[in-house]
Amino acid sequence: MISLDPKTVLFMTTLMSVAMSIVMHSAHSNFGKEVKGLDRWAMGLLALVGAGVAFMLRAHLPTTPLLLATNGLLFCCVGLSMIGTQEFFGKAPSWRLFWGILVGGVAMHSWFLVIDPDFETRVMIFSFLVFCFYGEQVRLVWRHGTPHFSTRFFGVLMSIQALVVLVRGSMALRAMVKEIDLTGYSSMASVYLAVANFMALMLTVAFMTMATRRLQTILEQRSTHDPLTGVLNRRGFALFYEHQRLQMRRAGKRMTLMAIDLDLFKAVNDRYGHLVGDKVLVHVARAIRQALRETDDVARFGGEEFIVLLPDADEHQAMLAAQRIRDTLRTFGDMQLPMVTVSIGIGCHLSEDETLDALLARTDAALYRAKQNGRDRIELA
Repeated sequence: MISLDPKTVLFMTTLMSVAMSIVMHSAHSNFGKEVKGLDRWAMGLLALVGAGVAFMLRAHLPTTPLLLATNGLLFCCVGLSMIGTQEFFGKAPSWRLFWGILVGGVAMHSWFLVIDPDFETRVMIFSFLVFCFYGEQVRLVWRHGTPHFSTRFFGVLMSIQALVVLVRGSMALRAMVKEIDLTGYSSMASVYLAVANFMALMLTVAFMTMATRRLQTILEQRSTHDPLTGVLNRRGFALFYEHQRLQMRRAGKRMTLMAIDLDLFKAVNDRYGHLVGDKVLVHVARAIRQALRETDDVARFGGEEFIVLLPDADEHQAMLAAQRIRDTLRTFGDMQLPMVTVSIGIGCHLSEDETLDALLARTDAALYRAKQNGRDRIELA
């Protein structure tokens, strides 16, 4: 017969939960704005620690209040993990469900512990209510999770945990007292105890894996995109250019650049302030993006200058795109922002051997001519 000492298992789980809670809290302190839900999971682990301590103190203090505290803290633990998972996936937290199950679960446990003692009913109630928390997280993962190993790993573990508590609730429904009594030494109780405690820690590790993946994506985004406007920065543009250049070279097609500069932007900053100036830059970046094809992309090269790359486009197609940008800026208005115009220079690859720096230099020269010739116009390199 396989048997485990419940006290030993609970003690080890409690120690590991303290460590994992510290890790979660530290991650939240550093990346809480980027990755939501870490603080909820950290608090849930502390609730699990409290539940373990309360359960182990039953031999030294009154049993009834400690059992109620244990179950209430376990409801908090699993419920907070659900709230954290919802926040992680950008969904509104189900606080009504959380408080409903917490208050209702504790009330029903109090009744069947004090007024009408019934161990099997208590286990059944606890299992099915906790299954609601786990089931909601399973739904979130499989419906809103990204197709990545970390998300699938978390989803599989959460599904297993939901199945485990459901099986225990079904056994309680069938009055299999020996198998559901965790203070005993039956094989089934030992398996449930080991799996439940092990899975509690593994789920925390799996959630941290998802959080790490999310943070990695955010950091990669930051390294290639302008934080103000959300378009590519110089590094992101260089990567996009190299990728497109390889594709265009294989297909024997040309690429064209547009250099776009806001006219008299310093006057906007001087008159309205830099906060309004930043909003104007965001407004212009959005207008440029709206006027382009899906295959095109735009980057901010600093200040008020934007660079657009148009793969598989000649000078005529670039002229049409540049005119669309100017037209979009005229119609893409915002009554709270000052109207601005742009000057645009266009340059097309002369040969496959021409470097990006050389193409940028020619395109910037065309932009300079547009400025010199009166602004709010388009010039070809």
